[in-house]
Amino acid sequence: MSTAWSRARRILCVRLDSIGDVLMTTPALRALKEGGHDRRLTLLTSRTGAALAKHLPMVDDVWSYDAPWVKHPDTRGDPVADLDMIDRLLAGRFDAAVIFTVYSQNPLPAAMMCWLAGIPLRLAHCRENPYELLTDRVPETEPESHVRHEVARQLALVRTVGATTSDWRMAFEPGDAARRAVHARLQAALHRFGGARQPEAPRARWLVVHPGASAASRRWPAERFGEAAAAVAPLFDGIAVTGSADERALVDAVCERAGPRAVPLAGVLPLGELGALIETADLLLSNNSGPVHLAAALGTPVVDLYALTNPQHTPWRVPHRVLNVDVPCRNCYRSVCNQPGHPCLRGVSVDDVVAAVHALLRGSARHAQRAAARAAAHGSEPVAVPASNVLPFAHVITRN
Repeated sequence: MSTAWSRARRILCVRLDSIGDVLMTTPALRALKEGGHDRRLTLLTSRTGAALAKHLPMVDDVWSYDAPWVKHPDTRGDPVADLDMIDRLLAGRFDAAVIFTVYSQNPLPAAMMCWLAGIPLRLAHCRENPYELLTDRVPETEPESHVRHEVARQLALVRTVGATTSDWRMAFEPGDAARRAVHARLQAALHRFGGARQPEAPRARWLVVHPGASAASRRWPAERFGEAAAAVAPLFDGIAVTGSADERALVDAVCERAGPRAVPLAGVLPLGELGALIETADLLLSNNSGPVHLAAALGTPVVDLYALTNPQHTPWRVPHRVLNVDVPCRNCYRSVCNQPGHPCLRGVSVDDVVAAVHALLRGSARHAQRAAARAAAHGSEPVAVPASNVLPFAHVITRN
């Protein structure tokens, strides 16, 4: 690490996007945290991203800011808030700032704020010459030469100033209170069902289904989610269907088709409880949305209905299947599909999803058997077993 960066104690980490984007930045945040003694990280993120505040163990403070150059659910148009944030950054007396962006974003508005706030070290990927706005510029080469997973991209960014970590896992800590609340909720649901399918089993098996997504282009049809859930329902003791309060009708539509062991959970789970639910589940079935990244952080296998809008946000280092159909308009970055029939996602059948669920459950069973065999071979001492040997972009099922 360069001398100036190694001396930095108060580091501002700018990630102005959604929960999933912040989660995919956590390995890089961990590298920054481990890179200096008694280092404090402040995360500057959107109001949506700020919901992660108490769930990121490497972050000391979280500041909320909806920047006007980043898309948000509602528009502000309040320059006073922008000036107030510069004043707050100035008062924070930061030693350094790292600006995390996807390759389609420009870091310079955030860099300008950090420059005006007098932060002496400023790092970001940048396509054009930033002149004085960045002290440490990493030339932007994506997507022309290659496209990396978002986690790998941000780890590479902080590596340029010497920040590294051996732990590339994403981070999310639900909290014990959230775990207790979810346990009570699931036990109550099982009681309503008349108990688990196999009462002698050591634990109940749950499928979590998340049919929503912020962009219409990333939503597989609700009726297919319900049909797929109904088809695999005999494999599980219960099916928890999650969504926001605004997605109540969507969640109810899925539950109606999924069968009597489906539990609608629209708008009732705080973020910590959503994480605890996914953590205890045997599998998550979801569109490409924030819960996919929660599952990756918590080690839960994922079947990801992944529209070909962009390629760099697949589940990270967790057993998974990514389902889509190859189309000429792949990597379109559209929020609303302009192709008749939305072929990249609607081309995925219920049978495709059912097959992926079966494959992942078989893989999880084999993994558990191998872990038990290792434990037996090494006596009673715990044995370190990798959560997954899945690398970025594998395993992707794309049908022509």
